Amino acid sequence: MRSPQEVLIRPVVSEKSMGLMEENKYTFYVDKDANKIEIKNAVEKLFKVSVLKVRTMTVRGKKKRQGRFEGKTPDRKKAIVTLKAGDKIELFEGL
Repeated sequence: MRSPQEVLIRPVVSEKSMGLMEENKYTFYVDKDANKIEIKNAVEKLFKVSVLKVRTMTVRGKKKRQGRFEGKTPDRKKAIVTLKAGDKIELFEGL
């Protein structure tokens, strides 16, 4: 079994994710091979909170050009985690 630090890569800091925090939903970039059960266990273990629901999505990378060369940014996986009422993650509170 993987450690929680291997499953959760980093939190997503955007205007939309900050708005979801008011609904007790937190957004993270996660490992592409992680499933919902692993994500739930990682969040509960790292932040000592109760997770009610996990929604995941794969975000395709964008095409980028550098002169005549064309490339692509890597694909990523995002997870939106809904916490039990009253639970908070302090990592996001100062943002």
